[in-house]
Amino acid sequence: MNRLSQLPEALLLRILSLLPAKDVVGTMVLSKHWQFLWMLVPKLVYDDSYQDVEYGRFSRFVDRSLTLHEAPVLDTLHLKLGKTSCGTGDIRVWIKAVDKRCLHELIIEIDRSTSKKSSVVLPMSLYTCCRMLVTLKLDNAVLADATSSFSFPSLKNLSLVSMKYPGDELVKMFLSSCPVHEDLVVKRCIDDNVTIFNVSVSSLKFLVLHNSNIRDVDVDSGVVIDAPSLECLDIFDNWGEFCVIENNMTKIVEADVCFTYAHAQQLMGSISSVKRLYLCIPSFEDAYPVGFHSLVHLTLCTCETEWLNLLMCMLRDSPKLRALKLVQTHSRQSPESRPCWSETSAVPECLLTSLKTLEWVDYEGTEEEKEVVAFILRSGSCLKKVTISSESTDREKKFEMLKELSLFSRRSPSCQIAFD
Repeated sequence: MNRLSQLPEALLLRILSLLPAKDVVGTMVLSKHWQFLWMLVPKLVYDDSYQDVEYGRFSRFVDRSLTLHEAPVLDTLHLKLGKTSCGTGDIRVWIKAVDKRCLHELIIEIDRSTSKKSSVVLPMSLYTCCRMLVTLKLDNAVLADATSSFSFPSLKNLSLVSMKYPGDELVKMFLSSCPVHEDLVVKRCIDDNVTIFNVSVSSLKFLVLHNSNIRDVDVDSGVVIDAPSLECLDIFDNWGEFCVIENNMTKIVEADVCFTYAHAQQLMGSISSVKRLYLCIPSFEDAYPVGFHSLVHLTLCTCETEWLNLLMCMLRDSPKLRALKLVQTHSRQSPESRPCWSETSAVPECLLTSLKTLEWVDYEGTEEEKEVVAFILRSGSCLKKVTISSESTDREKKFEMLKELSLFSRRSPSCQIAFD
């Protein structure tokens, strides 16, 4: 213990920041040197499931430790709740207790997986006592309906996971209250009480928007995005009816796009400047812009029946493509239907001038797949490496696949085929 106590105080505080608050406070009994050290720890993690404490003891512990805590700046306050009866009133007290501490990061996680308790409504003090926040992460709670305007002038990072809202307007109001907002993660849950999720943030650079829950089919739900400074987009939406882009995202360089929107032209056109793209969408000929002239790396999901049409469209519209990866990320939408291969009369420009690598994951060796590989091999002038992997455990079948692949003609004399 003496050797540990000789470490610099800054290092000791950093070590203590890795422990649950219960253990951090417990160090006060080690020696006189440690008696008050815990009060300066810049990160406090309170977990009401830790050591199975009952509600009263846990609530009093948080109250007292936050009152005694003396760090002028509290980097992180992390509340993991749900195992006890902690609710709105407790969270209100704890947020007010750190109001003067220049709190930079607030994380509130509510675990209702083992409880049938009603949803926890976050207190109004969240809007009024956290003006210095840089990062706010909320999980599985309910945002209160604001009666007046509020502001998070320093907030850059916001995460809303499985949250519920008073309605569409609160979402719009909340996001507009963050003038320097850069990073937004939204993972929606069923019955979140939002019909149109409006993301209108001019400073936003990174957006993750996931919506994978079944909703009322009689309600036209969707997304509106107005983020002209966006650089990275990750959108996964299997149930939304539409996505409206109010300003083209000309600065975007990376996108993961997976959706079932019937009208995709606007969204696809707004990300045409992207350099790296993951794509999993139904294949509609009118869904694509004139060209992805900056695209160099494409990953295409093969779960849709018409993925071959999508592939040919993307090869045609991506003249600078250098790396292509084909992978079945999701289960096939129509297992009984097979994609139809129709070779194009004109070889896409990227195959003649830029494509260097092809990686195919979960290759099955169907006739259509063999046609695609053969076409790329005999057309790819710049191909350096083709990597094929199969999940088959049949050694003879895999050997036959490899033999067939090795017999395909190759336009590029330096192209190597690797089979796993």
